[in-house]
Amino acid sequence: MFALMQSTRTQSLHLFTDPPTGLKAVVVIHSEQLGPALGGCRYLPYADDESAIADAIHLAQGMSYKAALAGLALGGGKAVIVRNAHVENRAALFEAFGRFVDSLQGRFITAVDSGTSTLDMDCIAQSTQHVTSTTASGDPSPHAAMGVFAGIRATAMARLGSDNLEGLRVAVQGLGNVGYALAEQLHAAGAELLVSDLDQGKVRVAVEQLNAKPFAHEALASTPCDIFAPCGVGPVLNGQSVMQLRCAAVAGSANYQLTHLQVADQLERRGILYAPDYVINAGGLIYVALTHRGTDHGTITAHLAGIASRLTEVFAHAQAEKRSPARVAQTLAERLLYG
Repeated sequence: MFALMQSTRTQSLHLFTDPPTGLKAVVVIHSEQLGPALGGCRYLPYADDESAIADAIHLAQGMSYKAALAGLALGGGKAVIVRNAHVENRAALFEAFGRFVDSLQGRFITAVDSGTSTLDMDCIAQSTQHVTSTTASGDPSPHAAMGVFAGIRATAMARLGSDNLEGLRVAVQGLGNVGYALAEQLHAAGAELLVSDLDQGKVRVAVEQLNAKPFAHEALASTPCDIFAPCGVGPVLNGQSVMQLRCAAVAGSANYQLTHLQVADQLERRGILYAPDYVINAGGLIYVALTHRGTDHGTITAHLAGIASRLTEVFAHAQAEKRSPARVAQTLAERLLYG
């Protein structure tokens, strides 16, 4: 684990247990170079403790890059709570996690993420002020989707020569809070939607409300489309899956989309434009960070609009340097973090 921390330049790793509630939690602070670390709290089952810790480390690194490129005075962090099959008192568990966050004395601010809700954040807020995306501050999902939508338009412009999405085939893999909100915006823009999710109920709703075409979750990536939008959990792009892609570009809301950076080079060789995940999906972070500071909605909306221009900048550098946008984005982020 130390080797992984060193390779990702992770600053610190914190573990916490609370036997009365069954809480097993991980908080990773990747960097505080630009400010306190902010990161969502995931509540998911894991195969083992090592997998939970590794997931938190990789995601925290992405949050540092995301905050830096979004122009936020924040570091990157991530929290993971290992989800057990049975939880006796969910509210008590999250209150206990809030005490853990509070013990870090403001070095880490948490927020909603996969498997958690604004109600869970309310429970955390009973024990600490270092939390955002509560019911009072609002769900960041629509704003995350807004940023990804703007990023897809920028990607379409860079790869297809127009940001008009009408008639484009967009494959949305994952219809969670962000994925479905993105699908709604794409539908309103006239895109043809291809969708998948492990929850078939969500797929049926998209078919009925958005005139989407349903696909098996594992088959969507190999379905011909203009833009493939991964919006689920975990890395979905590896050496094998990239060879199956039949799209012009990849642009979605999922964090940590690449199993390793070499996959981005493989996409580049295949002529598939990749929108780096921590650039295109910064909308949620922007919303929770600025809301936590009391920023007005007009300013937040203006900041969200910057996602498209930052992505366009990354694409321009990538084209000029004949490198993958993922490598360009990493270079830009690390320059901001480390000089």
